[in-house]
Amino acid sequence: MNPLQQLHQHGQSVWLDYISRELLTGGGLRRLIEEDGLRGMTSNPSIFQKAITTGSAYDDAVRRFLGANPRADSEAVYEELAVEDIRMAADQLRPVYDGSGGADGFVSLELSPRLARATGSSIEQGRRLWKTVDRPNLMLKVPATAEGIPVVETLLSEGININITLMFSMAHYEAVANAYLRGVARSTDPAGIASVASFFVSRVDTLVDKQLDAIGSPVALALRGKVAVANSKRVYHRFREIFDGEAFVPLRNRGARVQRPLWGSTSTKNPVYSDVLYVEELIGPDTVNTLPTETVDAFRNHGRLTDALLSGIEEANAVFASLDSLGVDMHAATEQLQVEGVDAFAKAYDQLLGALEEKARSVTA
Repeated sequence: MNPLQQLHQHGQSVWLDYISRELLTGGGLRRLIEEDGLRGMTSNPSIFQKAITTGSAYDDAVRRFLGANPRADSEAVYEELAVEDIRMAADQLRPVYDGSGGADGFVSLELSPRLARATGSSIEQGRRLWKTVDRPNLMLKVPATAEGIPVVETLLSEGININITLMFSMAHYEAVANAYLRGVARSTDPAGIASVASFFVSRVDTLVDKQLDAIGSPVALALRGKVAVANSKRVYHRFREIFDGEAFVPLRNRGARVQRPLWGSTSTKNPVYSDVLYVEELIGPDTVNTLPTETVDAFRNHGRLTDALLSGIEEANAVFASLDSLGVDMHAATEQLQVEGVDAFAKAYDQLLGALEEKARSVTA
C-alpha cells in the first residue's frame, strides 16, 4: 500500500486538484481511484483554462456544440465543456460516493468568478448548475467573500453540496463554518448535504516569507516556511472545537455531517522546502487534501505519514505570537490574499473565454 492509500487510514481523503478531457477518457482518473485511493476531484477556472486551451482534446466537442448552437458565445461553450467533464468525473467517482455513504467521491465546479461579488446572481447560477449537471456527487465552489457567505448558506439550505473556497484566515474560516451551520439547520434533510471548507496553504508562506525576509532578523528568518502550516493547524483546532462541541450536537442528531477542512494550494512554491511539506504537516482525521498531479506523484514516491494535525497547536500559536511581535499584520496579509485569489480566478476565466473564441474560430473554419 503506497502512502497515498494510507492517508485514508489517518482520516484524510485525497482529492485531485486537476481535470482534463484526456484524464477522463484515457483511463487516468480510474487508475488514480483504483491504484492510489483517490476519493475526489476539484476544478477551478485556472485548471479549465490549462486543460481546454492546451492541445486538441476539446476540439471535436467545441465543433459539435457550435454546429448545433452557432450563435453560442464563449461562456456557453465553456459551460458545455465544463459540464461534460464534471459529469464524466462524477460518474467515475460514483462508486466512491456510494461506497462511502456520500462522504466522498465528489467533483467540484466553480461558479463564475465574475459573480464573486454578486450574491443574488451567484445563488441563481448555483441552482441552475446543480440542475444542469444533475449528479448527487457534485459540489459547487463558492468563494468565501462577504458576498459569498449568504450564497453558501442559501444553497446548503436547499440541499446543494458546497465547497467554500479562497479562505486564508481564521476569520474567513469561522464565517464559513457558521454559514454551514445556519444552512444545514434550515435544511429539511441535513443528512443529504456534504460540504468542505477549502483553506489555502502555500500562498500564505509565499506572501509572508517576503515580509519576513524584509525584516531580516534571526527571529523573522526562522519563521520562514512555518506560517502557512501554523495558520492551518490553528484552523483545524477551531474546527474540532466547533464540530466536537455542544452547539453541533442537535444537528449531528439530525444526521448532519461535519464540514471537513480541505487543504488547498498545497503544491510547494519555494524549491527550498520539501515538495510534500503541505501534505505531511497537515494529516489528520476529518480532512481532505486536494493535490495537483505533481504533488500526488511526489507523495506517492516519498511521503511520510504522521497524524501531524493532532499536535502542535501550542507551537502554531507561538508562531503567530512571534509574527505579532515582529509587526507582521496577518489580517492584512490574508485579506490581500483573498482579493488576489478572486482577481486571479477572474483573470484566468477571462483568458479562458478569449482562448475559446480563438478555438471556436479555428475548429469551425
